[in-house]
Amino acid sequence: MKGTPVRVSDLRGAVRLATAATTGLVDLIEAMHSRIADGPRSSLTKPDERTSGITGLIYKTIRGVTRLTGGSIEALLSLLVPALREGQTGAERDAIVAVLNGVLGDYLAASSNPLATPMAFRLDGRPLELETSKLAAALPQAGARVLVLLHGLCTNDRQWLRDGHDHGAALARDLGFTPVYLHYNSGLHISINGHLLADRLELLLSEWPHSVERLALLGHSMGGLLARSALHYGTQANQRWPERTTDMVFLGTPHHGAPLERAGHWIDIVLGATPYAAPFARLGKVRSAGITDLRHGSLLDEDWVGRNRFAHGVDPRHHLPLPPTVRSYAVAGSTGQQDGDLKDLLLGDGLVPVDSALGRHSDPNRTLNFPQDRQWVAYGVGHLQLLSSAAVYARLREWLT
Repeated sequence: MKGTPVRVSDLRGAVRLATAATTGLVDLIEAMHSRIADGPRSSLTKPDERTSGITGLIYKTIRGVTRLTGGSIEALLSLLVPALREGQTGAERDAIVAVLNGVLGDYLAASSNPLATPMAFRLDGRPLELETSKLAAALPQAGARVLVLLHGLCTNDRQWLRDGHDHGAALARDLGFTPVYLHYNSGLHISINGHLLADRLELLLSEWPHSVERLALLGHSMGGLLARSALHYGTQANQRWPERTTDMVFLGTPHHGAPLERAGHWIDIVLGATPYAAPFARLGKVRSAGITDLRHGSLLDEDWVGRNRFAHGVDPRHHLPLPPTVRSYAVAGSTGQQDGDLKDLLLGDGLVPVDSALGRHSDPNRTLNFPQDRQWVAYGVGHLQLLSSAAVYARLREWLT
């Protein structure tokens, strides 16, 4: 991080985040104090976890000072903004902000924090203005084949470049695609991002400098779920871009969820069932809506509207089949070396099981029916290695030729 320019808006966002985190920690400590004071028979559903008397006054004072201090620092930084020229965005800064958005992105957006990432199409880390002449200037090689690349949770558009390889740049070189990279807040609900992406794709294609003959969407991890959600909402809105979409390729996409999020969900339940540990359960509820959507692979508004996203229960998803008019392909990574070995069965690519990545489900009505020649397992390849594997790229090139 040495030498990375500091942006004043980043500092303001970090101060607000730190202030909220500090007051949240005070709430947690006071809740534990209250539980301990009441003894082990304290109700698990106790509505008020505040202490009383002098102890309560102390906690209240700490909260007030923290908020006052945080607000004063933010006000001071806001006064400095006109006087300081913000530095250029660097890859290191983008990576840190991407993680923050993945973990806390819904909170950042709801609190209008400057660290919240707005959705945009970018190239080389710079936003593309969706106006025909400006797109033509920014993309002088733009042609009739458009490739939109969608990153995963806690990552960003720059991270398609891994170990010297970028699938988008390689497909541009070998097959004549024009790559455009989506940058978005991966902590928002997938369906919210789906609505936003549908509208932006409609604008992108309407302003594209040339007639579009082929539109391909390439999604890594959560990015694949976002592609499916956007296509659904674009079709519902009678937009034109879904009819122009010819291909969707999914790399390590958790179509039926990721076990790590489900494991975190069970930790919530275990902590919440123990009186002294119950206050810690709220820490699990810090994680973003985007992360909890990965529990089962939720794509639609009705999967979460009116529901407690932390509540235990069966898979609430409404099944969304693959679009019949689009060629859909799925690549699953596996840390195993062959089909059925222990790593293949237990770990998948380390984050996403093979069955989930290939759309397989124990309920045939939920299975995504990828044709056999449009699904493939990359053995010895982890979740992030799907972005740089030569074997994976060879398969992409074969499918998209």
